[in-house]
Amino acid sequence: MDVKNEVKEAYTKIAETGRSCCGNGCGSLVDYSGVDGWVPDADFGLGCGLPTMSAGISTGETVVDLGSGAGNDAFVARRIVGETGLVIGIDMTTAMIEKASENCKKLGYENVEFRLGEIEKLPVNDNYADAVISNCVLNLVPDKKKAFSEIFRILKPGGRFSISDIVMDGEVSGEIRQIMGLYAACIGGAVSTKEYLDIIKETGFKNIALTSENTISVTEELAKDFISSDDFKKISSMASGNLTVKSITVTGFKQVL
Repeated sequence: MDVKNEVKEAYTKIAETGRSCCGNGCGSLVDYSGVDGWVPDADFGLGCGLPTMSAGISTGETVVDLGSGAGNDAFVARRIVGETGLVIGIDMTTAMIEKASENCKKLGYENVEFRLGEIEKLPVNDNYADAVISNCVLNLVPDKKKAFSEIFRILKPGGRFSISDIVMDGEVSGEIRQIMGLYAACIGGAVSTKEYLDIIKETGFKNIALTSENTISVTEELAKDFISSDDFKKISSMASGNLTVKSITVTGFKQVL
C-alpha cells in the first residue's frame, strides 16, 4: 500500500467511526473549547495548532483550508470572515468531505464549501485566496515542495498562509520512514524544521515566521491506533533519544507583484 492510500484508509476510518483520534501521534494537542466558531462534531482531535489565530483573517476574505477533515478549522475561519467571506475546505478523503458537508448543512452556512482534491494539485484557481490555512496535514504529503508551490499558486499577491504542522529534528532512518502507519500518525512523513522552512523559502514566500514551536512526547499510547507495539518499540530503539518531534505554526506571505 502506498502512502496516500494508507492515509486515506486511516482517515476514512476516523470519519466513519466519528471517534476522536486520541491515538494519533499528533492529535489531542489543541484545546478548541472557547474558540469562536468551534464545532465539537467537526473536531476529531487531529490538529496540532490553531492556524486560524495566526492567519490575520479579516471579514469578507476568501480562505482555503487544506486537509479540512470534518470542517473544524474551516468553521472557525467562517466565523471570522462572516457572511461576506468565503471558506473552501479541501480534503482527499471522500468520507471526510461527506462528514464536513453534513456538518455544514446542519450549521446552515452557505458560504462554506468542501472540495475533494489533493494538496499537490489543488482544485482552486490561480491568485484566488486571501489566506491559506492547514492543521497537521502537510506532514502527510509526500511531495512538500509541490504542496507549497500549489499554496503559492492559489494565493493572491499579498496573500498569506498559516500552517500548523509536525516536524522531526534529529536522525531519522529509512527504516523508520518505511513503517507506513507512521505516515498516518503524522510522524513518518515529517521533515526537519530547517528543511521545512527551506522549502517554504525556496517556493518564493517572504516574511516567513515561526510563530509557535512545542516539543511532543510521542508515547506508545498515543501511537497505538496507527502502529503496532512492536513497531513502536523498534522506532524507539532506532531513534535512541536523538529524535525530537515538534508541533510548529509557520506563517508566510506571497509578495505583492
